[in-house]
Amino acid sequence: TVPIKPTVTVQPFWPQIYSGETVTVRCVIQGGEGAQWTYEWRAAKSNTPPTSNEYKITVTESDSGGYSCRGRRSSSWTEWSDTITLTVIAPPEPTVTLQPSRTQIYSGETVTVRCEIQGGEGAQWTYEWRPARLNTPPTSSEYRITVTEFDSGGYSCRGRTDRFFTEWSDIITLTVSSPPKPTVTLQPSWTQIYSGETVTVRCEIQGGEGAQWTYEWRPAKLNTPPTSSEYKIIRATKSHVGGYSCRGRRSSSWTEWSDITTLTVLSPPKPTVTLQPSWTQIYSSETVTVRCEIQGGEGAQWTYEWTPAKLNTPPTSNEYRITVTESDSGGYSCRGRRDYLLTYWSDIITLTVSCKLIT
Repeated sequence: TVPIKPTVTVQPFWPQIYSGETVTVRCVIQGGEGAQWTYEWRAAKSNTPPTSNEYKITVTESDSGGYSCRGRRSSSWTEWSDTITLTVIAPPEPTVTLQPSRTQIYSGETVTVRCEIQGGEGAQWTYEWRPARLNTPPTSSEYRITVTEFDSGGYSCRGRTDRFFTEWSDIITLTVSSPPKPTVTLQPSWTQIYSGETVTVRCEIQGGEGAQWTYEWRPAKLNTPPTSSEYKIIRATKSHVGGYSCRGRRSSSWTEWSDITTLTVLSPPKPTVTLQPSWTQIYSSETVTVRCEIQGGEGAQWTYEWTPAKLNTPPTSNEYRITVTESDSGGYSCRGRRDYLLTYWSDIITLTVSCKLIT
């Protein structure tokens, strides 16, 4: 055995290299300069004749492993070199992330676009972006953008070291739209209600579902923090009359103001009992319609209560057609109910039923 121990070197040498990079593996025999050496390698796949003292390899993960060599001169072999281990890993893959993570945002909001390279920690990366307008040197791993609709589109990145480029990341698409316009709704949906009734005023932002909104109201008396998307007005009074409008804020972006919804609060109407025909004195066996009319209450869903109580067999009605007997004589009055509101009782109208004279 030739008393010389070779050394395997890798150039450039990194503890880990990425698939697709190129390295030179070299068998160095110190003190053996000038001799005619032949070489044997482990791994054996490097031994394709004529064997060489160095190999330039564009690596794949199958090239991972230990490399060792020995040299032969005449019939004498050196001992085997120490093994040097080559670790080949898949190139890190970039990912574009958004913070906040919504891909649909509103003009005027701020978003951070970030290029994250998993498995590439510790490397000195420079970055390349699509769209190209982000590539103003020095490029960065992230950009904080106060967006306009011009910023809509696909974002992708890749990283570069002195050694190589990563692949391009998958594209993440950012959609920038104008903030939605809220709507003020009332529940029940009447814009004209009566003193004592309950109504819920609600700010609805179509297309803004799932977002964390804060709200601002007109009139300002609704803005006691924390403001809400809805307010329940119990026992409305004339002080609640007026126009209601709202807007929403998400992050730093405000919607426009909603259109104004006007709420009118009236004194409860007083019903009137009418007779048809309009005679208050009629004869037995004639027919009369007794009707409860609520002026100003048109369109509302009323239920009715009557005196005399015999008319209150459910379901009660706003009118009754009666073929009268003398027992139907007396005073008739009614009132209406809508949700929790009761009107006043109407004035009493008196019906007098007489025996029909036989001539």
